[in-house]
Amino acid sequence: MKTLWEKYTDAQLAETDVFAEEYRKFLSAAKTEREYVTEAVKAAEAAGFRSLETKKGKLKAGDRVYAVNRGKNLVLFVIGKAPLTEGMNILGAHIDSPRLDLKQHTLYEKDGLALLDTHYYGGIKKYQWVARPMALHGVVCRTDGTNVDIVIGEDPADPVVGISDLLIHLAADQMKKNAAEVVTGEALDVFAGSRPLKDTEKEPVKAYILQLLKEKYGIEEDDFLSAEIEVVPAGEARDYGLDRSMIMGYGHDDRICAYTSMRALMDMKKPERTACCILVDKEEIGSVGNTGMQSRWFVNVVTKLLSRQGCTLPEEINDALENSKMLSSDVSNAYDPNYPEVNDPKNSAYFGCGIVFNKFTGSRGKGGSNDAHPEFIAKVRRILAEEDVQFQTCELGKVDVGGGGTIAYILADLNMDVMDAGIAVHNMHAPSESASKADIYEAYRAYRAFLAKMA
Repeated sequence: MKTLWEKYTDAQLAETDVFAEEYRKFLSAAKTEREYVTEAVKAAEAAGFRSLETKKGKLKAGDRVYAVNRGKNLVLFVIGKAPLTEGMNILGAHIDSPRLDLKQHTLYEKDGLALLDTHYYGGIKKYQWVARPMALHGVVCRTDGTNVDIVIGEDPADPVVGISDLLIHLAADQMKKNAAEVVTGEALDVFAGSRPLKDTEKEPVKAYILQLLKEKYGIEEDDFLSAEIEVVPAGEARDYGLDRSMIMGYGHDDRICAYTSMRALMDMKKPERTACCILVDKEEIGSVGNTGMQSRWFVNVVTKLLSRQGCTLPEEINDALENSKMLSSDVSNAYDPNYPEVNDPKNSAYFGCGIVFNKFTGSRGKGGSNDAHPEFIAKVRRILAEEDVQFQTCELGKVDVGGGGTIAYILADLNMDVMDAGIAVHNMHAPSESASKADIYEAYRAYRAFLAKMA
């Protein structure tokens, strides 16, 4: 298979560079699910979308509406010409990424240093998160009803924080441990400061940190009890490779698919079938909770849309969902020549070769997988062929070696056809992941074709 770099025209290469740069900037600005929703709503409103809560009256073909759930979920619709009961064309992705979360009782002093106690979120190699500059992103909710947004470590004038590692000179015993034990979860504590508050006897370094937080943000130590602060890698996503053919940054999984899906939807004008993009939270920990895909929130929003078209019967709601088609957009592993032993080369994804389709995910005997039906796959293939979109297929590593899951099975539980589709990355779940710019642009083209032509 030729790479897209060989196949693209000069005009397409120029479009790829522009699209990739727009994505790089968005990825740098949206390092948490809350930040993603905030940035996405700005982009959506600039593209003519209006909140479903404020747009009154019957919805008609071409209307562009969105809904937000608790600041962490976003769903966007472009209303189609066909009745909603005939189904939607849906793109779904998650906007949470592996990270470290501050515990509720987080700030403490030990041996003259102030530290922040953390609990890791999602599947990570813990040793990858030490000895690197980190930033704090999140929100503090005070008892007076006000919220304070916090971002520390992104402005060049900001300080950064980080987690120490043991120097090699004293690491003889550490180096004998297996990788899962080299750094433990309880050792992922973030260094916050070392300067004591003058004339303070009890925990003077902690006291100084609290004074700084009070002066800048107006928060007290108890406010951490109702805070959601994430520790993420500091700094912008960067062009990767001497040829600038890739992007390296934090959170490709899965904001790379969320962004391309969202952009594809925003390009819809008046589709035949209603086009939808669902962006959800909590996928990295099982899609649970009222902001995860297992929540009833999406079904509730679809019910509201139907009511705007005069449909209120249970069977009409069921029809709208069962007649829908979906691409569950999540990243895949790209073949890595440094680690060929974990992949089946003929069933692997490669940088620069297009969007990736996974007929099934899961692990071992396809456990926990949505296994897409061949009839649906054939329809997708036909559409991509008509639009000259290049795709590849893969599995997540060799049988009995790899495994993973997405939100696909949850939407399939609503009896709609669903297939996993996404972009191949290196270093999945690491603080810095990398992806091909060509694959990013081709995924956008694939999603746009699916929304416009799937019937």
